[in-house]
Amino acid sequence: MFSTIRQIPLESAVKHHAHDFHQIVITLCGSSEFEIEGLGGRVNAFSGCIVPANHEHYYSGQGYNRQLIFDLPELAPALTGEHRELIALFDAPRFFALDGSLRHYLAFVESELLQGRDGNDTHQPDRLAATLLGALKARLTAPLADSRRRLDLAPIDRFIATHLADELRVADLARIACLSEAHFSERFRSQTGLSPWQYVRRKRLNAARELITRSRMPLTDIAIQTGFANQSALSHAFRRSYGLSPRSLRQEDATALDVEGAARTSRRALGKRRSTGSAHDP
Repeated sequence: MFSTIRQIPLESAVKHHAHDFHQIVITLCGSSEFEIEGLGGRVNAFSGCIVPANHEHYYSGQGYNRQLIFDLPELAPALTGEHRELIALFDAPRFFALDGSLRHYLAFVESELLQGRDGNDTHQPDRLAATLLGALKARLTAPLADSRRRLDLAPIDRFIATHLADELRVADLARIACLSEAHFSERFRSQTGLSPWQYVRRKRLNAARELITRSRMPLTDIAIQTGFANQSALSHAFRRSYGLSPRSLRQEDATALDVEGAARTSRRALGKRRSTGSAHDP
């Protein structure tokens, strides 16, 4: 399986899907909005986002825009063989900005695409993609010395809890720790074993589960209150994490409560009968 590179504009209407290949989306001009299973961000010119395979994502273009998209199957040459360590980039979604060197490289990639150079060479997109991925990995990986210093998670947790229904970005959390986004993400993963996105997603799912089992709030309202775009996004994330839908969980919990309530009623009735019987004993 080979990688592909394409240039397209994104429509202003919000769309969503998931696919079985990894993806890098870079905005060349204009801007776009992406939300990848609860982690949202605006992607301005010369910024991008990493979309791991099988992650539902919502996206839309803002005005005139042009996107450079790398579609990367897991078994593509750009992610296997000598490049196999690059697959770590797709552990979780993230947003990034391009520095001057990478902007120059993108200009080269655009030139190759426009000229149709080696159009019959199916390996050319993988060669171009591997160079970009290697450069991104070098920039998004913090130095080891930084990763050894522990983060204070308490203010981060308070911020997440307060803004659970809002659009949360890794940059917001990084600012609390007074770190760049790349250094914060690396140190956060080293300390917690989770990416910031995975951590926020877990917080959102835990909060949603509490509301589902302890309230009769409509699932649409729960999705919005816990930071998911809609009920469909909540259901998708729920099935991936818990193996069942929010509606099924609520039904199971209601059944368990009914059984427990019936058992309590039965115990009370039995207790009354015993109490009444003992009052008439000689």
